[in-house]
Amino acid sequence: MRSGTHPRVVGTPQLRKEGVEKVQGRTKYIDDLEREGMWYGATVRSTISRGRVVAIHYDPRIDWTEFVVVTAADIPGNNHIQMISADQPCLANGHVNHCDEAIVLLAHPDKRRLPEALTAIRVDYERLPAVLSIEESETQLEIIWGPDTHEGNLFKQFYVEKGDVDSVWANASHIVEGEYRTGAQEHLYIENNGAIAEFSEETGVTVWGSLQCPFYVHKSLMAVFNLPADKVRVIQVATGGAFGGKEDYPSILAAHAGLLAMKVGRPIKLVYDRMEDLAATTKRHPSRTRHRTAIDENGKILAMEIDIATDGGAYATLSSTVLSRATLHATGPYVCPNIRITARAWATNTVPCGAFRGFGAPQTIFAIERHIEQLALAVGLDSDEIRRRNFLHDGDSTATQQVMIEPVILDKLLDRAIEVSEFHEKRIQFSGDNPSSLIKRGIGLAAFYHGSGFTGSGERYLNSLAGIDVAPDNKVRVLVSSTEFGQGTNTILAQIAAESLGISYDDVIMAPCDTAIVPNSGPTVASRTSMVVGKLIERAGSQLIASLKLEAGLLDSYSTQDFFSACDLYREHKGKVESLSRYEAPPNIYWNDQLYQGEAYPAFAWAVYVAEVAVDTTTYSAEVNAFHAVQEVGRVLNPTLAAGQIEGGIAQGIGYALYEKVLYKDGHMFNNQMTNYIIPTAQDIPPINVYFEEIPFEHGAYGAKGIGELPHDGPAPAILNAIQNALDLSFTSIPLLPEDICLRMTQASHAMSPVSA
Repeated sequence: MRSGTHPRVVGTPQLRKEGVEKVQGRTKYIDDLEREGMWYGATVRSTISRGRVVAIHYDPRIDWTEFVVVTAADIPGNNHIQMISADQPCLANGHVNHCDEAIVLLAHPDKRRLPEALTAIRVDYERLPAVLSIEESETQLEIIWGPDTHEGNLFKQFYVEKGDVDSVWANASHIVEGEYRTGAQEHLYIENNGAIAEFSEETGVTVWGSLQCPFYVHKSLMAVFNLPADKVRVIQVATGGAFGGKEDYPSILAAHAGLLAMKVGRPIKLVYDRMEDLAATTKRHPSRTRHRTAIDENGKILAMEIDIATDGGAYATLSSTVLSRATLHATGPYVCPNIRITARAWATNTVPCGAFRGFGAPQTIFAIERHIEQLALAVGLDSDEIRRRNFLHDGDSTATQQVMIEPVILDKLLDRAIEVSEFHEKRIQFSGDNPSSLIKRGIGLAAFYHGSGFTGSGERYLNSLAGIDVAPDNKVRVLVSSTEFGQGTNTILAQIAAESLGISYDDVIMAPCDTAIVPNSGPTVASRTSMVVGKLIERAGSQLIASLKLEAGLLDSYSTQDFFSACDLYREHKGKVESLSRYEAPPNIYWNDQLYQGEAYPAFAWAVYVAEVAVDTTTYSAEVNAFHAVQEVGRVLNPTLAAGQIEGGIAQGIGYALYEKVLYKDGHMFNNQMTNYIIPTAQDIPPINVYFEEIPFEHGAYGAKGIGELPHDGPAPAILNAIQNALDLSFTSIPLLPEDICLRMTQASHAMSPVSA
């Protein structure tokens, strides 16, 4: 309970903790750092998508004694990257399963010598047939990996059933079927992947990196180097963006840098250029979702049968958990008594797919929100009305039998979105203007939700620990492994600490994100940082105040000076001023991993988004002219950062919908440059109007829920729903490029033309 005299800081905008350093150009990113005697690393990668390595040739015209060369034979521990499963090798050994898989590592004290050396190494292969699509993987009898590490080509499958789906079809007024596809997406963080490593027999391996999850990297390094936990140290440095792309991949990069450092006996810097980063690192999972839905004459959904398939690439990485979230969001924010979901993640010989903002939800939310539009057409209802008739409300249950205990205000969000966007007025206006105009305008909406925190029993499994301490120099340090990579973690957690202690925000700093210093508060993923880790900090602050009152005479009403004086007295008696808090699950949260039933998430964030588009029927290009985002995310801890999260997620979602297409040729990404992997620029982003409704969540930090992933879920379906409104044509896959619109409009035109005599 807050009892200090300093003004409240939660719920107010505050200067970012790292903001001044960044604005003044003093922040040091990984490629800005130097170590005495440092060498530089590079990677020799596979040029084929599947095959056996027969031989590696080193051109004799290069003096290889100047270089250090590392292969799988140099790995002292296990040749695998430890994620959920351990199927991905640290370095290819005998087999390659995707283009750009790492085979050989090089190091030299002059990084200018590395490009020539890379081209002087030739790898001979025995090529094997590659599997390059979901459909090929589904029908392929041969296991695509070298070692038999999985059952067939299937990484993971889930099956969810509620009610009796098969009893509904015969009596339904309408049965609507559809197939919806989403493509791969590149994270395109501003700063490429990079790491610096040192190794010694005495201290083990130390890695500095641009990364999201220090303890993920720590776990992999322990396995690769066969070292105990205290001989592995991982330090996150300033990180220029991540979006999930630095959740799993830095474990590979850190291991490579560490192996080179061990063999060289000197520090190693290994930083990718943009082309290598795009070609070799993880992508968003492509997906195919099939819907079959029964509705009655009033538009009420009676049954949903949903089949989900995702492309996981060559190794499992996080495909099982991405598929899990995709499954749990597949029905959207709608109530249905009869549901059957079958979901599978398939292996292909393409670069592995991994974490990306939204983590599976954008794929299946795109499908359900496009499908809902088709239900509206089938029964003759407006887009908003079909949703309103089927929204979840308090007391309703989801596909996993989770009952909505927390308030659900979807109707209020929908009302506000329709009002602020002038949804109905613009539909009438556009329907009158479009017939005589080459520029067709439309407006569309999407309703959706996003589960906050890890799925099911995930948070219990993590058992996160976080806290605060107070140094003799009168600075409170926040002790977390949660990382800052642009989203505002440092600021939010410092605000929570200041609020819980009743002191000034300026008196709180973040401890270095160093596995030797901070406890494992879990990964910076899953929209969990503010809600889950923030709650640990809030509790740690309350615990410390209670201890200071008991042990150091702190009064109920105290100033900042009183607080630090009490800390000094406490330190004299106890040795240090520290308060740690471990995760405790909210009550009534139960999850059955075998049946896949129960409370999938402790809380959900909810939203309704409206997009306004214009489609040029001469160039076939579509652009978003206006965007309205209404969401309920619990208590808004920092209005400026919260709005920034929404705006950034929407911008990324616009790219997902209309611009960003990963192009593969024989399994290799061949548009791996920013000149031909197109993302929206500032000129392509419309005015984004952000609105919040606040219903505090009791078990989140000061009422907060997750916010970071939610805004990526809704833009794509809202945009394609608007394009359907503009052109009276339905599109079922993204990214939707001008050539796709051209083809569909041409097909529609031919279908309407009279048959020639």
